Amino acid sequence: MTFAGLPVEGIEFYEQLADDNSRSFWQANKGRFDEFVKQPMVALTEALDEFGPFHLFRPYNDVRFSKNKPPYKTAQGAYGESEGGTGFYVQFSAAGLMVGAGYYAMAKDQLERFRQAIDAEATGGELVALVADAERRKYSIGAIDTLKTAPRGYPKDHPRIELLRRKGLIATREFGTPKWIHTVDAAKRIRDTWTGVSDLCAWLDSHVGPSTLPPDDRAFWSRPRAAAGSLWSGHAHHDSSPARPRCRRCTRSRCLRWERRRERRDRCR
Repeated sequence: MTFAGLPVEGIEFYEQLADDNSRSFWQANKGRFDEFVKQPMVALTEALDEFGPFHLFRPYNDVRFSKNKPPYKTAQGAYGESEGGTGFYVQFSAAGLMVGAGYYAMAKDQLERFRQAIDAEATGGELVALVADAERRKYSIGAIDTLKTAPRGYPKDHPRIELLRRKGLIATREFGTPKWIHTVDAAKRIRDTWTGVSDLCAWLDSHVGPSTLPPDDRAFWSRPRAAAGSLWSGHAHHDSSPARPRCRRCTRSRCLRWERRRERRDRCR
């Protein structure tokens, strides 16, 4: 499948879905989703396969344990991961195109290594410079969450406290809906966005790297590539969920504890 751009019709579909996020609308317009959203995103991930393999997120929200949550997602995301651990994310929605790279959320062992590297004068200073350089080039620096105070064991007046408080580190750019996203040039722009923070991602891979915890205990954008039981072990065009892991406490595959953990993970997508 050849990538030719992200269609205007895909943006129109998501605008209408935002106004009527119902089963009746979805069933009447699923063909539009397949043609103007899913197929172009599959083609895009194939054009960017050096950053993959990619996982294309399902369009359905898990509403079983949520009140007032719409049944369908209002954006289509795709995620790939490097051998070193860096995650590459691209999202298409009514707002247009968003692209990000890094470690959106870190597992416990990754956070420990991340904070130790920030605390060290040499590696911490290097990260400060890399983040400042990315921000100068109009990247936004973020994470899944930020602590309100210093992490345990670190002083509140640490010179790099802003970085220490983060539970991940990603660089993103929101492009909106310029005309070029509807052309083949979009793939090049996305590739350039990811390679534009390659030094920052190399720092993360070198000083944080993949988690060594069991897959169920790892956070979004922090799992090693194609790990057994990992959410990211499917192909880019694979549209169904991977096999469900069993709860390690009660050994059931669908206990309430497991479902709540899955719901928290889905909120990060």
